[in-house]
Amino acid sequence: MRLKRLLPLAALCIVALPLHARDYVDIQNRLTPEQMKATGLDQLSSEQLQLLNSLLDEDRKAVVEEVRKERRDDGPRVTGTLFGSDGLQPVASALAANSLKGWSRGTVFTLENGQRWRVIDGEYYAGKPLGNAKVTVSPGKISGWYLQVEGHNPRPKVQRAD
Repeated sequence: MRLKRLLPLAALCIVALPLHARDYVDIQNRLTPEQMKATGLDQLSSEQLQLLNSLLDEDRKAVVEEVRKERRDDGPRVTGTLFGSDGLQPVASALAANSLKGWSRGTVFTLENGQRWRVIDGEYYAGKPLGNAKVTVSPGKISGWYLQVEGHNPRPKVQRAD
């Protein structure tokens, strides 16, 4: 069936839409008449187009919710004084270890508040122990979490280790 072959392509188009897009735009309003003809969508009845749009909108909503869930899971999992109710507030603490001289992928930072964060991107060698340096773990502008060690410019991308 032609519709089954087009669903993965249409789902890919949905993923490419900005996550903040609030309203679903019908497929026939996104494609030119030439594209509708080339994909065979021009041969669908209005009921079939309505069903396709409904399926694509449901899929878009599921993808958006999954991405939002992943973003929430990537950071702090508790609420309280250090975190807002959405779990996306910066974390301020200090390093618990005083022998750390830098980091690379896989390095785990243990903070005085008990949290453990693993470096997933970035490396840095300080040369001297970082001591009980103050750190801030904050969400990135687009995605992920970044750890800032006071007095050091590189900010490794991190994720919760526990």
